[in-house]
Amino acid sequence: MSKIVNILKEQKSIPLDKFINIALYDKKFGYYMKKNPLGPRGDFITSPLISSLFAEMIAIWCVAFWENLGKPKKILLVELGPGDGSLSYDLLNSFKNFKKFYNSINIRLLEKSKKLKKIQKNKIKNKKVKWIQKISDLNSGPLIFLGNEFFDSLSIKQVYRKKNSYLEKYVKLSKNNKLDFFFKKAEKKLVKNIKKYKLLSSGNVIEYPSDAIKYLEIIGEKIKKYNGGILLFDYGYTKNKNKNTLQSVKDHKYLNILSDPGNSDITSHINYSFLTKILERKNLKIEKIITQSEFLQKLGIIERASIISKNQTFKEKANMFYRLKRLLHYKEMGVLFKTMFVHNKKTKFSLGFK
Repeated sequence: MSKIVNILKEQKSIPLDKFINIALYDKKFGYYMKKNPLGPRGDFITSPLISSLFAEMIAIWCVAFWENLGKPKKILLVELGPGDGSLSYDLLNSFKNFKKFYNSINIRLLEKSKKLKKIQKNKIKNKKVKWIQKISDLNSGPLIFLGNEFFDSLSIKQVYRKKNSYLEKYVKLSKNNKLDFFFKKAEKKLVKNIKKYKLLSSGNVIEYPSDAIKYLEIIGEKIKKYNGGILLFDYGYTKNKNKNTLQSVKDHKYLNILSDPGNSDITSHINYSFLTKILERKNLKIEKIITQSEFLQKLGIIERASIISKNQTFKEKANMFYRLKRLLHYKEMGVLFKTMFVHNKKTKFSLGFK
């Protein structure tokens, strides 16, 4: 917290998105830059760590997409924010069952954190995998962008609407060097963008994902130029609604966002209707947004589990189906997590979405 306190002593206040960026991505202070947040010993757990069946279904989907594209001799899979590397590690193991595809595929991992990059490199020892700093560095295709809980970790702005006024949320120092929120009049450009993207609906708190927009715009350009698509998994909502979805997690428990920045995760729910608007402006095709449960079941995850279970002990079987329930059940990740697929309009492919 000392880093943020020092900044605020000098600057008096900073907008919410800048606060989140410092708390998560500052090179020395940032949460993602200094620890592995994933797994039972971390602060949260993701689908690839719950069951390798998650990666297996995505692998089948990737192979089918490649076939639909005409089995190009070279295709790039770009994982956005690969965490501890488990998803790409499991994908590679599954890809080996499809020899021609495996010979065609190369993987690029977009990772900011040196700490997580080191963990990924220790886990994934394969010449097909390389790390990149920027999406703009990609200059070939087709491309499959893959993001699992990536966009929820990007910073957002929050704007409070009061009648015809728009107030942006900032962070400042109060007494005893404690952090506190307050509001300033929002800049005209921000208000203009909120109106342009039709983010006004019921509710007074408008969340504007400034970083997500930057990523989506460049990803959209790459898909248009080199062909391919982007497959996303993240928690969020599909109907326009304005409310505060910011949350902070530490040791698998929720806490106040301002209480321990730099040592806790900060996320927000994805507004899928807004992402759709961004990508439609790039003249891309957006398939129907569905739940993670629907997508995985349409790809045959239950049938695959049943086949595997035939050679398992009762204990192994019980463990596998318990993990499967976490991925699929409506009270777990099945419904809260959505799946989105966006692709070049030239491509006709909707496996898992129809």
